[in-house]
Amino acid sequence: MAKHWEDREYLKAGIGRGGAWGHLLWFLGMVFAVLGIIAGVANTPLGLSATSWLLLAIFAMLASITFFIGWAIGWYLRSVDKK
Repeated sequence: MAKHWEDREYLKAGIGRGGAWGHLLWFLGMVFAVLGIIAGVANTPLGLSATSWLLLAIFAMLASITFFIGWAIGWYLRSVDKK
């Protein structure tokens, strides 16, 4: 049985899901970063401290990279197979 990274059709089929999750996490990272900046400037915790918001933003952005890598590999395999 082929592993999920060896199955080209599985990778090509995951383009939509990987891109959607990557964009969702990227958007959440931006929201967390803005909340962290606002909390830092206002010197008031908005539920969490400014450092916690910025750490959440970093985590969300790094998590989105993993989905974008899978999305990019799927697009690459789709374009190579068309030729």
